[in-house]
Amino acid sequence: MKKTIYEKTFSRLITISLIVFTGIMSGCSENENESNNEEKAESLWQAGSTRNKIVTISDLHIGIDDNYAETVKNREILIQFLKRLHSTKDVRELVIVGDFLDAWYLPVFYPNYTDEEKFYKGVISNNQELIDELKHVIRSGIKLVYVPGNHDLTLEQKTLQEAIPGIVQVSDAQGLGVYYTGDRKEIAIEHGHRYDVFSAPDRISNKELCGNDNTILPAGYFYARYAATWVIEGKPNLEKNYPTIDIVPASDNIDQLGAYKYYKLLETVSQRFTPNEELKAKIFKMHIAGFNDDYSYLDFYPQLQSDGTISGKLYKNIQRTWAERQKQNNVKVPNSFIEALNGAINWDYYVNQAKVQYIDNNNEKVDVVVFGHTHVPDCRQFAEGKYYINDGTWVDHNSDSKEGYTRTFAVITTGNKDSVELYMYEENGTLKDLKSLVMK
Repeated sequence: MKKTIYEKTFSRLITISLIVFTGIMSGCSENENESNNEEKAESLWQAGSTRNKIVTISDLHIGIDDNYAETVKNREILIQFLKRLHSTKDVRELVIVGDFLDAWYLPVFYPNYTDEEKFYKGVISNNQELIDELKHVIRSGIKLVYVPGNHDLTLEQKTLQEAIPGIVQVSDAQGLGVYYTGDRKEIAIEHGHRYDVFSAPDRISNKELCGNDNTILPAGYFYARYAATWVIEGKPNLEKNYPTIDIVPASDNIDQLGAYKYYKLLETVSQRFTPNEELKAKIFKMHIAGFNDDYSYLDFYPQLQSDGTISGKLYKNIQRTWAERQKQNNVKVPNSFIEALNGAINWDYYVNQAKVQYIDNNNEKVDVVVFGHTHVPDCRQFAEGKYYINDGTWVDHNSDSKEGYTRTFAVITTGNKDSVELYMYEENGTLKDLKSLVMK
């Protein structure tokens, strides 16, 4: 017997409904299985019943190419760490404290690029498994927060938001952000480059040279690219004849004394590396972030000028721009150029900045300050319940720490009285207590 048109229509509707229902149930099943798989990972510690822990990690330094990245071997270990993190039920937040997507650890011979958004998307694509695991962290109920660092200070929020929907990004100026958290907003977390002459955003020093104030990349960018080139080339031991300045300015000539100290610091650190590229070669193809020219290392390097002053073509008279840079970068308690310059080679400078900017600042109600940036895990107690903590780095080889500590993270338990811990995540998955080893 032939089916009527109504019977045929009804039959089709039943079939479509079954397909949709099956798809929904299949999706639910997959999500259920995925959730179950995520929960199978062992928790990092025996978790309590209250989500009162803020975990911080920083300086992941993932790159656009594994040949040009500082975190390759540790990337898989970081993914394992994240799987265990979202199985740890008393974790409230995970905060990535800057230098996540790295645009600085690139050799000068990396192909010239003009599209920064496309570059960062390339970094994300090259590290997709890690990005996916961070999405799992959010799905597990943990709040994921990102605070910018200097190595990704040109990263636009929309790019990261598209890659990791739901991530909270904190910013108070381009390339900078401080995140206040905890039960009483008593925890302040920022990368720390705001106080660094070489790493703080700099829209001023190259404004006249480039004809715009979009030149946000600080002097450390050029230094980092040159140093990365030397490492990637196998650390060749070649003689480099950097220009020398023999006349030391008088102690009362603060302006030129600052310029001279800047030169001496660059002279010292530049001797550490000797890439194959010639000093005069126009190796920096700068067509991003307000720059539109090619530069040599000598354009960056301070030299004695015909008028007797000390300066480079790039970052001309950098000692004169520091006060205005601090104002633009929302530094709460400014300091002198020379003090900040000396801090570039003394990690205690950042301990002091944490104290001055937050702990001793009457306008702040902060008990715990967390920085990254230095790659050196640290913990200091200023007074009862008042702490500075640096959560270190996840790079494969940490030459900034004399002990080589890497895969480090901090845990702050928030409440009426906060407690802090600092750990190293060992390759076998155990946690090494660093707080007792580094606390002074």
